[in-house]
Amino acid sequence: MDHFSRSWTALLAAVAELPDEDFARPSGCAGWLVRDLACHLVIDAQDVLITLVTPADTEPTADAATYWDLVDPPTGDDPLDALIPRLAAAYGEPRLLKFHLDDVGSAAGRAARLADPAARVATQDKVLIAGDYLSAYVLEWTLHHLDLIAHLPSAAEPPAEPLAAARALLERIAGAPFPPSFSDKDALLVGTGRRAPSDAEKAVLGDLAAKLPLIIG
Repeated sequence: MDHFSRSWTALLAAVAELPDEDFARPSGCAGWLVRDLACHLVIDAQDVLITLVTPADTEPTADAATYWDLVDPPTGDDPLDALIPRLAAAYGEPRLLKFHLDDVGSAAGRAARLADPAARVATQDKVLIAGDYLSAYVLEWTLHHLDLIAHLPSAAEPPAEPLAAARALLERIAGAPFPPSFSDKDALLVGTGRRAPSDAEKAVLGDLAAKLPLIIG
């Protein structure tokens, strides 16, 4: 629960601190500007709010790792992927997008702090305990924080502890650890295909290289 709060608070602060001109810069999500990513975070925050108030009375069917499905790389044909840039552009001014993200995002953060970590919740035809659901989102927030700052070298990095927690979760999804020589950031970027591994990195990845990239959805 603490990793969720720390990673989400840091991501919201990073968006809030961006100058307006940075919203028109590319993000680490292929085809999306920073403003598109911020708009996607509004939808993510809404999903968290909806899930935390959608109780389930059956046994859990997924945990923090199996919540994520491995999917094919995005092609741009997904209707939601195409909708996000249009929604983001409709805000017009970055301050309006910032306000909406802060409003909905702060509510999602409060809901997470108030949630019973042992409660069962339902989302995407899966049942999880709330603690596992929120742990799954540490990976989402951390990856998107890295996406946010991909072309903004002066922006703040994700906090170290959630970064390490996100790496550990990605290793569970991969079914193998990344080499110790990989920093947490590099493990996440290379592991999810946000950057290609160097020849030296491929060599130390060994058999794990054949499983990469892990595209989660």
